[in-house]
Amino acid sequence: MPKIKIENDMYDKVKKFAEVAGYASVEEFINHVLEKELSSVDESDSEDEIKKRLQGLGYLS
Repeated sequence: MPKIKIENDMYDKVKKFAEVAGYASVEEFINHVLEKELSSVDESDSEDEIKKRLQGLGYLS
């Protein structure tokens, strides 16, 4: 299974939220959030549209 690195402060925030929201683990919460975000991106969107959305969210500069 692939692993990703996140900053310790971010992990702590995610861990607290996952516990409060009733997720069994941080991994379960992160998977849910990623699935939700990816489902909001329509597969028919062009690469340029996806880049614009990611820029708007602050993921790309």
